[in-house]
Amino acid sequence: MSWTPLGPALLFCPADRPDRFAKAAAVADMVILDLEDGVNAGDRVVARRAVIDNLLDPQRTILRVNPVGSADFALDLEALDQTPYSLVMLAKTESSVQVDALAGREVIALCETAAGVLESSSIAAAASTIALMWGAEDLLASLGGRSSRNERGQYRDFARFARSQVLLSARAHDRAAIDAVHLDIADIEGLGEEARDAAASGFCATACIHPSQVDVVRAAYRPTDDEIAWASGVIRAATNEGGVFRYEGRMIDAPLLRHAEKILTSVGRLDD
Repeated sequence: MSWTPLGPALLFCPADRPDRFAKAAAVADMVILDLEDGVNAGDRVVARRAVIDNLLDPQRTILRVNPVGSADFALDLEALDQTPYSLVMLAKTESSVQVDALAGREVIALCETAAGVLESSSIAAAASTIALMWGAEDLLASLGGRSSRNERGQYRDFARFARSQVLLSARAHDRAAIDAVHLDIADIEGLGEEARDAAASGFCATACIHPSQVDVVRAAYRPTDDEIAWASGVIRAATNEGGVFRYEGRMIDAPLLRHAEKILTSVGRLDD
């Protein structure tokens, strides 16, 4: 893929809290300065000023702007133009035409409505799109539902479908895929389980809403020692084998070799 986050833990930070900007940058792999849902509508003027006056490393900073067509969108772009930031997360993306409104910038399209999920493939195909992310709670709101999770704390089927759809759309077009936030901050075990599944499924990062979630996500994305040992052994064995071969009782062919290469590549990325 042409763009990959600098690490698996992306941390949202309200744009009207400049006192938290540097702290978030010190903890997370990348910071998402939020001008949308993380800020009350009446505080967005202050938030835009804070974004302009308190600059972070542009390579490690993403600015989430309000949806195309909203009253705040044009104002967000005016503020963006006064910063060195080029990475933009577009809230509630529902079409490739909306991505085109940010032409010239690198867009992380947030597919978090029913329309956005169903259009995720065309959104991913847009020239300015570098990544897709999904979100359960705004999606639930667009459906008129009451809860994105069941009584066991697991995502309901509509959310599982959306997560899979966004992942498949992103990877089909060689875009990065970012998994949704885990809202229960105290549920470290649940976050770890979901982040491990995200990494195993092909997501390259998980968004966080609290600094305490960052290390949990990083640990979840790192392959286990057993996975690293298996991958290293497979790659070594492949140098002496032609075509399909057997390793530790398992048939190894081209897809399995790619799995092994991916594991070792991810270790290098996480250790950088």
